Amino acid sequence: MTESDDTKPRRNFIQQAIDEDVAAGKYGGQVHMRFPPEPNGYPHIGHAKAICVNFGLAKEFGGACNLRFDDTNPVKEETEYVDAIRDDISWLGFEWHEEILYASDYFDQLYQFAVKLITDGNAYVCELSPEETREYRGTLTEPGRNGPYRDRPVEESLDLFARMKAGEFENGSKTVRAKIDMASPNLNMRDPVMYRVLNANHHRTGDAWCIYPMYDFAHGQSDSIEGITHSLCSLEFENHRPLYDWFCEKLEIHHPRQIEFARLNMTNTITSKRKLRELVESGRLSGWDDPRMPTLRGLRRRGYTPASIRSFCDTVGLAKYNSTVDITLLENAIRDDLNKTAPRYMAVLRPLKMVITNYPEDQVEMVSAVNNPEDPDAGRRDVPFTREVFIEQDDFREEAPRKFFRLTVGKEVRLRYAYYVTCTAVVKDDAGEITEVHCSYDPESRGGKTPDGRKVKGTIHWVSATESPRAEVRLYDRLFSTDNPESKPADAAEDWTLLENLNPDSLEVIEAPTEPALAQLPVGTQVQFERLGYFCVDPDSTPDRPVFNRTVTLRDSWARMEKQMAQKK
Repeated sequence: MTESDDTKPRRNFIQQAIDEDVAAGKYGGQVHMRFPPEPNGYPHIGHAKAICVNFGLAKEFGGACNLRFDDTNPVKEETEYVDAIRDDISWLGFEWHEEILYASDYFDQLYQFAVKLITDGNAYVCELSPEETREYRGTLTEPGRNGPYRDRPVEESLDLFARMKAGEFENGSKTVRAKIDMASPNLNMRDPVMYRVLNANHHRTGDAWCIYPMYDFAHGQSDSIEGITHSLCSLEFENHRPLYDWFCEKLEIHHPRQIEFARLNMTNTITSKRKLRELVESGRLSGWDDPRMPTLRGLRRRGYTPASIRSFCDTVGLAKYNSTVDITLLENAIRDDLNKTAPRYMAVLRPLKMVITNYPEDQVEMVSAVNNPEDPDAGRRDVPFTREVFIEQDDFREEAPRKFFRLTVGKEVRLRYAYYVTCTAVVKDDAGEITEVHCSYDPESRGGKTPDGRKVKGTIHWVSATESPRAEVRLYDRLFSTDNPESKPADAAEDWTLLENLNPDSLEVIEAPTEPALAQLPVGTQVQFERLGYFCVDPDSTPDRPVFNRTVTLRDSWARMEKQMAQKK
C-alpha cells in the first residue's frame, strides 16, 4: 500500500525546485550546494537555519555541500571567525564536501574574469569618488546617469586595471564597474562595482593583493568555479539575482540556479553582528559565548544541543516572505530534547531549612532516586537524606490558599524519593521572617509507600542541609524584555537606543545547595534540576566550585507571567 498524496509530507518550494531540476536532468541530475559565510563574526541562530537548509538538502538529494568562506573583505575578516564557523558547523552535526574552500582561492581566476568582461566591453575602470558614484547612481524613483568614464577605451581600462593590481593607486581612487544599464529599475544593475582598491592585509593571502572583488562579483563566480548547482540565498538577495545571472551569462561559464528564502528573525532577539559586538564591547555581555547571546557559541554554553537547534530549524521551515518566529519555539525544542536525555538531580535555589524533629540526629540515609523517568535504561542513583534538609521557599506557605498542594502547617506532603512529612511548627527571626519549618516524618512511608496506602497531593524536592555542596547557579533568561528589541516606543527620547529594551533580569547569580553527585559532572553536561528547569555545567566549573547555567525553565514562564498580568488588569 502506497502513501496517499494527502498523507505525504508537503515539499517546500526549494525541494520542489530541485525535484524539477533533477527530473529534467539539469546539471546532469546532480545536486551540489554550498554554505558561503563571510568570516567576519560568530555564527548565530539565523546562520543555523542556513546551515541546516544547505547541508540538509544536499544530504537529502544525495549530493554534496561545500563550505566556502567568501573572504573578500580583509578589513573585517579574521582567522578566529573561520575557526569558529568551522567548529560550529561540525558541532551541529554536518560535514562539508572534501576540504574547506575560500573565495580567496580564486583571486587569480576572478581577476581573469574581470579582464574578460573589460575586454568584451562589459566592464570599465571608473574614477568617480564614492560620493560621486552615489550621485550618478540615481534613486529608486529616478534613473541613474552614465558617468564620464563609462565609455573609456577598452585598452585604457585594461591598463588601469593592471596598474590597480600592481598597487599604483590609493584606496578608493579607482574601481572596476560592470557596464549594464544606469537606467535599470533595479539599482543593483546600475553599473555595480566589481573591484576596488584596498591596501589591506588578508588573513590568507597576506599582502599579495591590493585590489579585492566585491561580494556580488566573487560570490556567483566562486559558485560557478565549484560547479554549484543550486545557490541558496536569503531573501534580501532576490534583487541581486539578475546581476548573478548577468555575470554568468556574459562570462559564458557554468550557471548555478539562485533561489532565495526568508532569513530567520526571532522575538526577543537581535542578530545584527554590529549590534551584538556593541553589547560585548560595552561590557553588557561577557563575550561572544555569553549564554544570553544568540550566537551558536552562546547557545552551546547555555546548554542547547545540536539536535534541539536542528529540530527548531525544521519546525520553522522555509518561506518566501519575511516573518518573525516566537522564541518559545526554540525554548520548546530544547525542552523536548532534554526531557528525553537529561539525567535528573535535585537542587534548591531558594533554600528554606526543614528540621525533621523525630528523625535521628546523626543519621545519613541513602534513598534511591530515578535518573530519568523518560529513559528506562537510565538507572537509579543514591541521594543522602538527613534530619535537616533544604526545601524551596516557594514550597511552603504559613497561610496557604485552598489549592496550594505543597507544604503548610498541619499538612502532609511527600519529600520526593524519601518520606511523608507533616509541618508542625515554624521558626521566625526578629523581623518575623520564617527561617525554619519543623516537621515530623512517617518512618513507614519510605519511597512514598505506606502500609495504609494513603496518598498525598503534594510532592516537593529537597537536598540534605549537611551533605549537599554549594554550587554557583547562573539563572539566565531572555536578553531583551520585548518581542521586538529594535522597536522604539512612541514616547521615547531622541537618544533612545535598543539598550533600553535589555531585560534587567536576564542574569541572576545565586548560590544553591545541590546533590553531591552534581559536583563531579564534566563541563557541558546537561541535567534537569527536578521541578526547576534544565541546566548545563559551565566551563568555569571546578570540582570545588561547580557552576551551572540555566538553559531553560521547565515551562514557558514568560507566557505564565503575561497571563497573570492580563488577569490583574
